[in-house]
Amino acid sequence: MTVVESFAPVWRADARVLVLGSMPGTASLAAGRYYAHPRNAFWPLMEALLGVPADAPYERRLRLLQDRGLALWDVAHRCRRHASADATIDEVVPNDLAGLLGRCPRIRALGFNGRKAEEMFTRLVAPDLGPRRDGLALAYLPSTSPAHAGLGFGSKLARWRELLAWL
Repeated sequence: MTVVESFAPVWRADARVLVLGSMPGTASLAAGRYYAHPRNAFWPLMEALLGVPADAPYERRLRLLQDRGLALWDVAHRCRRHASADATIDEVVPNDLAGLLGRCPRIRALGFNGRKAEEMFTRLVAPDLGPRRDGLALAYLPSTSPAHAGLGFGSKLARWRELLAWL
C-alpha cells in the first residue's frame, strides 16, 4: 500500500458541473495529468459529448472543459492504495469539496466517475455540506477506467450524456 495524493482541482467560478473521480491512477499520477492512462475513456467521452479533442494538448483540453462549464477533481485528497485499484483505497482524507463548491456557486450537479467516488463522497463529504447539498443533482456515471471494461464505450457515453442537462 502506497500513500498517494490527488491533483489540484480544475475549475472556474462559472462551472456548472463538477466531475469527481476517486483518486488518480498510477499512470495519471506519473504523468501529472487527469485521466492519462491511454485506455481511459474519459477524454474520448469528452470529445464525443463536448467536442473537446481527445488528442489536443492537455492544457487546451482543460481550458475547453472549463469553457463548457465543467470542473474536475477527486473526492480523495490523500489515501493509501495498492497500484491503481479503487477497491484497495483506504485511510482517505477527502478534498475540501465544500470550499470548492463555495467558490463555484453555479455548480448544479456532481457527476461521480465510478462507484468508489460516489461511495466516498456519500460517506465522507456529503454529511458536511449542509444546505449546499440540497441544491445539487448527483449522478453516478460508469467509470472511465480501463479496469471497468464490462461496459462498452457506447453504453458509457449514453450514461455520461446525463451531464449535458446541467451544462
